[in-house]
Amino acid sequence: MNPANYIDHTLLKPTATRAQLIRVCEEAKQYGFASVCVNPCNVALVAGQLAGSPVKVCSVVGFPFGTHTTQVKLEETRAALADGAQEIDMVINVGRLLDGDEAYVQAEVQALAEACHRAGALLKVIVETCYLEERQIAAMCRIVEDTGADFIKTSTGYGTRGASPEDIRLFKKYLKKPALIKASGGIRTAQDAQMYLELGCARLGTSSGVAIVDGWQA
Repeated sequence: MNPANYIDHTLLKPTATRAQLIRVCEEAKQYGFASVCVNPCNVALVAGQLAGSPVKVCSVVGFPFGTHTTQVKLEETRAALADGAQEIDMVINVGRLLDGDEAYVQAEVQALAEACHRAGALLKVIVETCYLEERQIAAMCRIVEDTGADFIKTSTGYGTRGASPEDIRLFKKYLKKPALIKASGGIRTAQDAQMYLELGCARLGTSSGVAIVDGWQA
């Protein structure tokens, strides 16, 4: 197993510079990461840097709080896709979910899934598990599968914690169809990566991809 193939090499800091973004793209090509994940304003640059390589271009939408309106998230998605994104990591409206308004959350995920799939792109749904109880995680597993979204993802990295093994166990408990799992937040070492891959994650979101792969090989 090569852990690099499972890593979304991530640079989402608001201070990210052009030079830093180019370096992340070079690292992704060198190590063979699955994708480079950046903010929407940086998608065009990253798409140009990764052109001709197998590394995918990933953008976040509604990041990091998920409080944008659905229309804004849709426009953000369409713009990122037009700029070259092949994968979209959207943040749900956590407050609406906590209010029990599952219909709102489902309609939003459905709209973004349809926009992504029309463009041949993947949609990953960030549910921010640190704020959720088991019943809400169960609801999001159902919503992700009912809408045809491609992945359920644990965290933005901006909540009160990142991924946990228990998050992954709950996803696996409630997922009934072949939706995939992405763990993100706090994954910094080869040991972290190995644990989440052995738990069944298909992707890992991390800004520590180089250290993880170097540690794995060592």
